[in-house]
Amino acid sequence: MEGVFSMISFHFLDLIIVCLFGLIGLIGIFGTMFWIWMIVDCATNEPSESQDKIMWILIIVLTHFIGACIYFFVRRPARKRMVGH
Repeated sequence: MEGVFSMISFHFLDLIIVCLFGLIGLIGIFGTMFWIWMIVDCATNEPSESQDKIMWILIIVLTHFIGACIYFFVRRPARKRMVGH
């Protein structure tokens, strides 16, 4: 009987590990999709009067998810107030 319970707990741990890796993979996929969305948003909607567009694209590209979050929460609302899109 003891061998059966150790096998069940082993399989349960495997299931937890697989689910954890799956969750991490999904977070990575959604983070990358958000990153691409912010690059496209910056490239298409940021006014190109100064070097701001190039600077923001470089920040987003080089810092990946963190740069995309900074752009989304700091620059994007300010741009929407100034430009309207």
